[in-house]
Amino acid sequence: MTTPTSEILIIGGGVAGLTLALTLAETHRVALIRPAQDDKGASRWAQGGIAAVLSPDDHVDAHVNDTLIAGDGLCDEQAVRFTVEHGPEAIEWLIDIGVPFTPDHSSGARYPFHLTREGGHNARRIIHADDATGRAVVDTLLQRVKAHANIQQYHHLSVVGLLQDTQGACIGAYALDEHQGWHALTAPNTVLATGGASGLYQHTTTPAPSSGEGMIMAAELGATLMNLEFQQFHPTCLYDPDGPAFLISEAVRGEGGHLLNSAGKRFMPTVDARAELAPRDVVARAIDAEIQAQALPHVWLDIRHLGVDAIQHHFPTIKTHCASRGIDITQQPIPVVPAAHYSCGGVATDLTGATGVPGLFAIGETACTGLHGANRMASNSLLECLVFARSCAHALQNTASAARQYDVRLPSLLGADTFIDTQIAALRKQLGATMSQHVAIVRSNAGLATASKDLNEIATALDELSTGQMTVEAQRLQQLVKLARLTVTAAQQRHESRGLHFTTDWPGHAEHSQPSRLTLEHLPKG
Repeated sequence: MTTPTSEILIIGGGVAGLTLALTLAETHRVALIRPAQDDKGASRWAQGGIAAVLSPDDHVDAHVNDTLIAGDGLCDEQAVRFTVEHGPEAIEWLIDIGVPFTPDHSSGARYPFHLTREGGHNARRIIHADDATGRAVVDTLLQRVKAHANIQQYHHLSVVGLLQDTQGACIGAYALDEHQGWHALTAPNTVLATGGASGLYQHTTTPAPSSGEGMIMAAELGATLMNLEFQQFHPTCLYDPDGPAFLISEAVRGEGGHLLNSAGKRFMPTVDARAELAPRDVVARAIDAEIQAQALPHVWLDIRHLGVDAIQHHFPTIKTHCASRGIDITQQPIPVVPAAHYSCGGVATDLTGATGVPGLFAIGETACTGLHGANRMASNSLLECLVFARSCAHALQNTASAARQYDVRLPSLLGADTFIDTQIAALRKQLGATMSQHVAIVRSNAGLATASKDLNEIATALDELSTGQMTVEAQRLQQLVKLARLTVTAAQQRHESRGLHFTTDWPGHAEHSQPSRLTLEHLPKG
């Protein structure tokens, strides 16, 4: 076992983790655990862009108001205003380091880069790099990170848990390498940038989604988890049961795409005055209703009327990918279905990313800052990653302690057991099916009760499998089952429909609604 120490340990290498590492490296030595699967994570697959007040025709108050409306009454207005106000300087930083945003060469352009519009926004404020913004941002950040002498990267480690001292402070993490060797990485300050919890569901919009690992590891140290019940389902994931997940960007509807049912008719104008540009929860539920009412397991997203040139200009990545799957989007509509996409809930933090656990911070989708409330507005996610990574960095630069040695004791875990881990994989698949069936777009008291029962049975089966000694995979599944059970508990306790949480038993808003806050102490017994 090795025990390298650093001043600051960052776990996760998407936009949030990379931005934090680069900003901190100006003044501190940083350890960055960036597993190989981060290259297939949510940041790289973010297509649409980054929302910010950039045009002289836009205004901070307008972006704040749109975000509050999308959040359906549960946003923290201070967090919203903080994020929006710091957005432009974060975008300027990206431009300065070389992110290749798409320029606007049109006559009379009011801003040097093209700005598109997406659902929930009442202005064009989405800056983008064609239709592959996440990839462009990650590639640019990675290039800088690799060249920085103050950043030590660990690519072949998979974090299993966090370390805690006798006073309750986080002092780093323990991880497993590809040879089943254990490593403890210690630091007086640890930052989680591990992504959301979409991987708890059967169908997602990214090939390698996070499953809330960082969230539950923080909870195991005593952190509060907030708004777990608000899981966003992106309305338009490519429907292809035999192929990998692929997101069809919100920008496709922003540029004029139409959703069609099996009869080839638009249905969104009768659902919401904003039609295809309604917030994602509205669009996802409308698509789900159409799927339930028709023979096809999907609906269609049609952009043929935009013309070949416009499609190639705005959506080259989507066009190429769909072509590789046998779909010419210039000549035929795209089959789409909602899929788990973004977790609005996570580890409760303040505006610097600090959690309730000393020495532990969380940023990006792992965190819950109050920005999104009950529903995230399109393209506010990368904005949040940037703003809070920079805010966290500035706080740590002012307070970070020097690296020191710790007395570390690791839990006793088996690296792997083929027989046990095969059964673990089957239980993991069962968990995803349960969450997708009962804790997804439309919920009910009966469905949530069934989910609770099924998850308890998975937990019991897991305990029986691990009677001798627990394997790493068993511990990981145990963590995910805890998070899934807390998510169900949060949904059961919300006696209303609000934002992404829609239940047939409580279809209206409650009069006095508050964010949910849970710890491991709230896990149901049994």
